[in-house]
Amino acid sequence: MSTTRTTRATRATRTTTGTTVRAVVRDRYAGPADLRVTQRELPPPTGDQVHVRVAAAGVAMGDWHLVTGLPSVMRLVTGLRAPREPGVGLDLAGTVAAVGPDVADLRPGDRVLGCGRAAFAEVAVTRARRVAALPADVPFTAAAAVPTSGTTALHALRSGRVQAGSRVLVLGAGGGVGTLAVRLAVLAGAEVTAATARAGAAGALLAAGATAVVDRSAGPAALGSGYDAVLVTGGLTPLRDLRRLLGPRGSLVLVGAEGGGRVLGGGLARQARAAALDPWVRHRLRSVVSRENPADLARLRNLLAGGDLAPVLDRTYPLAEAGAAIERVASGAARGKVVLTVA
Repeated sequence: MSTTRTTRATRATRTTTGTTVRAVVRDRYAGPADLRVTQRELPPPTGDQVHVRVAAAGVAMGDWHLVTGLPSVMRLVTGLRAPREPGVGLDLAGTVAAVGPDVADLRPGDRVLGCGRAAFAEVAVTRARRVAALPADVPFTAAAAVPTSGTTALHALRSGRVQAGSRVLVLGAGGGVGTLAVRLAVLAGAEVTAATARAGAAGALLAAGATAVVDRSAGPAALGSGYDAVLVTGGLTPLRDLRRLLGPRGSLVLVGAEGGGRVLGGGLARQARAAALDPWVRHRLRSVVSRENPADLARLRNLLAGGDLAPVLDRTYPLAEAGAAIERVASGAARGKVVLTVA
């Protein structure tokens, strides 16, 4: 082991051995109201692990799924009878508290954003490739809002072949992924129509560069047609109705949707139908599941640092109110991102 790595390993042990941190946990699948804050022991980091002292943590609909265990098909991955990981939360921003012996590019005190395990905590565990350095002038609350939702939006734009001159409709534009998708599509040079039923969201969407904001609840006639790409980030509109919004060779991208059955869920069922139909129609029917990667995280970080991307923040909550924050997202009332402030 090199001298540098030996020094860092020693620092990591001094920082974390024998300490406990406050963290949001649960022992079973239940509602967000059953979450509690408790003390968890934090072992020293090993290998390429990084401990991040969390300043802010992003809240997403995925957190509701993990807490409730719904749709139940996801328990094949998260634990059949009870969650394998008692902690909650994925997106984080903060400062490095300690590093494992195999980490060469980070040191305690560095500002970072990214994804970790059980991020709703004073200190979260992650790996070096899952975080990126964060400039000093980017607020932690803004940084915590983008890792998963921003990556999902980037994947959706790629799946929809969105480029300069594309006509794009974002359905569900008022939520966390939707607001970021609107801005990222505008940055790609697309003409974006934002459709949302969330009251008060129009101003932020127009400020993000949307050409028009329409009331999604007004019906199909208000949404227009002939789009090169339609990105769906919420709702359970049938495939046949969504395809009517597209041009002859347009792309329909399904990011997700809530509701439907408890076993498979409405969004997953619609995605399965889209995959089965895709080979037989002129339209491209695609589904997106966020897959984090260092390149996308670095791109989002650079856009934040350059001022081109400014996440719409709905509300912030303290760590002790993580359940209320998740309920806010699940209610569909949040305009943009909800963030926990920890430090």
